Amino acid sequence: MDMRRIVAMLVEEAEQQIHDQVWELAPSDRALALETEAGLQDVVGPPDVQGALPQIERLEHLRETLAVLAISLARTHGRMAWFLSGAINALEPVLRWRAMTAESGGTFGTVLASHEEYTEAEEAVRLLQDGLEWIAAK
Repeated sequence: MDMRRIVAMLVEEAEQQIHDQVWELAPSDRALALETEAGLQDVVGPPDVQGALPQIERLEHLRETLAVLAISLARTHGRMAWFLSGAINALEPVLRWRAMTAESGGTFGTVLASHEEYTEAEEAVRLLQDGLEWIAAK
């Protein structure tokens, strides 16, 4: 399953839990959702901007996305933590990507990602941004 689909499923589940009042959002959940969404927006820009960047910068931005999510996860608990943890898990393949070829020697299990994989990961981040914005507004 691709990253976009996993994130879309996470957002759908969050929306359903909030709608069904299974997840009762605390003000701190809304504030963290807004802060996290802003952090993600600072790192991954619009498709035309991201697509024009060299792959090494795109990878850098995607790794920064994981850092934003990890910092937010460290500051919460309960359903918001579970949601953020699922998002980190969805984007986990980015951790195995490298943007540079290996001249010689091992690569520690990293792989060169395709242009399509970068685009997929960036689209997943944008879906996550939308979901967090929705959570913050509830």
